[in-house]
Amino acid sequence: MSKPLVIAFDAKRIVSNATGLGSYGRTLVNDLTALDASVQWRLYAPSAGRDDLRGQIVPRPNLAFAYPRSSVWMKALWRSHGIVSDLLRDGVQVYHGLSGELPLGIRRSGVKSVVTIHDLIFLRHPEYYHWPDTSIYAWKFRQTIGQADRIVAISECTKRDIVELGQVDPERIQVIYQSCATRFASVPSSDDCAQVRSRYQLPARYVLSVGTIEQRKNMLLAVQALPLMPADVHLVVVGRATDYARQLTRFAEANGLMHRLHLLHGVPDSHLPALYAQAEAFVYPSRYEGFGIPVIEAIRQGLPVVACTGSCLEEAGGPHCLYVSPDDPAALAHALGQMLRGASERERRIELSRQYIRRFDGNQAAETFLQLYQQLAEEEKIHNA
Repeated sequence: MSKPLVIAFDAKRIVSNATGLGSYGRTLVNDLTALDASVQWRLYAPSAGRDDLRGQIVPRPNLAFAYPRSSVWMKALWRSHGIVSDLLRDGVQVYHGLSGELPLGIRRSGVKSVVTIHDLIFLRHPEYYHWPDTSIYAWKFRQTIGQADRIVAISECTKRDIVELGQVDPERIQVIYQSCATRFASVPSSDDCAQVRSRYQLPARYVLSVGTIEQRKNMLLAVQALPLMPADVHLVVVGRATDYARQLTRFAEANGLMHRLHLLHGVPDSHLPALYAQAEAFVYPSRYEGFGIPVIEAIRQGLPVVACTGSCLEEAGGPHCLYVSPDDPAALAHALGQMLRGASERERRIELSRQYIRRFDGNQAAETFLQLYQQLAEEEKIHNA
């Protein structure tokens, strides 16, 4: 009898990041573990992390978390070095670095490896990072592409960046689009909508944006567009606050817009569908993204989307969203005006965008990854025969 396939993941972000890389890992793992009960799935994390995030992983008999046995101060080193011996001890055949990193020495160990590269913004736009961070990220990236048996990019845009900035043969890179959490596929109840509206004192009409409020996300552009839009349309921004948020409030205060700008921090994931469902449009003015999952979430909830040119957002949203320069508030206001309720093409754009994003359905990504793991495990068998 052949031994069961054992697949492992770097689960640090799964148990510690509420959005972004954490959402990517949790969604993928839940989709994968629902596909094949014969595979043994292992999630390796330096600590148990947050109970609420770990609890989003659907429990299954063939799924287990694994943590380091070393002392606390060694846990950071464990993820980049010591984990390899644990993978060998546990009979892992394939290890997937979900957030752009692989442990040193994994190639020599014989354990096959996959790495997902989400973006190379730290190389493409280093001005958004502190120099020491950029240097560390760049070093890790070079090490990882040298270790990986397979490199996965989450978009064609990210693949192009890996080829150009990492000097990697495009044949080594496979594009596998990330999937969107299933909670955004269902319509929230009227009670849920009413509760969320009351809790956050939502205005009658609003354009929504979701994402960390930081310089790269370029949310000031949307605030600058507000005076050029109907006076009863507000802007609701959901995301972690940063120093950049002060630029938004300063502009709003100087231009008499504070009553139309709503910055919401600490919003739980469970409230997001109701926030999407009650908006008239979604705006995502980011200057650069690896993929832009909030665009997919918004379309699934029936919102038309306006985003910015210059990265992968056209790839995520498709041809029926509208895209403008990240430096043109007038163009953004005009595009949003075409997406508000009552606009002639609004419903058609929503329906065609929904058809477009079917390519990102969860099981397609999970099935593609499972095939990739199986191919690598077979290569390992042949090599060891």
